[in-house]
Amino acid sequence: MRQFIRKNIWAAAPVLFVLIAILLMGNPLQAGDVQESQTDKDDNLIVVGVSQVGSESVWRTAHTQSVQDAFTRANGYMLIFDNARQKQANQIKAIRSFISQQVDYIVLSPIEETGWDTVLQEAKDAGIPVILMDRMVSVNDPSLYTAWVGSDFVREGQDAGYWLEDYLKKQGKEQEEVNIVVLKGTKGASATIGRTKGFNQVARLQHNWNILKQADGEFTTAKGKEEMARLLELYDDIDVVVSQNDDMTFGALEAIREAGKTAGVNGDITVISFDAVDAGVELVRNGEINIDVQCNPDQGKYVEQIIQDIQAGKEVEKAYYVPERVYTQENVEEEENVTEGISG
Repeated sequence: MRQFIRKNIWAAAPVLFVLIAILLMGNPLQAGDVQESQTDKDDNLIVVGVSQVGSESVWRTAHTQSVQDAFTRANGYMLIFDNARQKQANQIKAIRSFISQQVDYIVLSPIEETGWDTVLQEAKDAGIPVILMDRMVSVNDPSLYTAWVGSDFVREGQDAGYWLEDYLKKQGKEQEEVNIVVLKGTKGASATIGRTKGFNQVARLQHNWNILKQADGEFTTAKGKEEMARLLELYDDIDVVVSQNDDMTFGALEAIREAGKTAGVNGDITVISFDAVDAGVELVRNGEINIDVQCNPDQGKYVEQIIQDIQAGKEVEKAYYVPERVYTQENVEEEENVTEGISG
């Protein structure tokens, strides 16, 4: 925290005028930038540059918080954080800035899987390890990144599919035609690709499942509501909505209510969601969401552990999966009290 000493204002005036003049001449720096440049060498901290996707969802906010909680000065780090605001060009620019600042590590949560070969090669040439979190990259040379920490998105999609298969059997509807709509996330994102692939693998084995439409909901509440409203206008016989994150689900539930229909355990439309943020789990408990497949946002501490292992000269795995659970109304109380560790 900054400390200020009260002085005679006139004695301080010349200094103040100089500072004001400097600010007016341009090239202003943010307070955090000034603090980092003044203390990084003195404190002998491990400098970590983090490029985050953005702040498009409640889950992403929690994910960012986990990173900020892990890379604190108290833990021995200087964090340089960049919010890409959903633009890959911003992430590439941030990574090049990290390289020019000679950070010790780069942590990247990529917006899309492709388009990273050149800039990650630049990081490798500079001798800076790159650790991926949450989402993956598709590169010609896997050595361009050191490790990845995140969720098994394909398995998440499969878990949702297997749950629906079992649920329909319990309802005696395994022979009835079931009409499904899917709200997909951001195009090209690992979560979108994996969850779609996993669910479709199960769906292809079900002769009575009819996927009416897969719409792009962009992982946001507003777009989720917009697309769900459009789907409800197109089809009056939707039995199941698969929403690839909670934020889209919140919007979809609004659209369902406004269309005069009900959702959830005792509703007209079965709701499958992903992420299991606190508000989503609460809706599972209340029966408005049938199942919420967790995508664990608490990944910062695992990334930090990888850096500590590298610092200690230990060999690290290429991929680490964070522990995750599946919430239903029947098990929500039990599952919330379970704690697990990371798996390689």
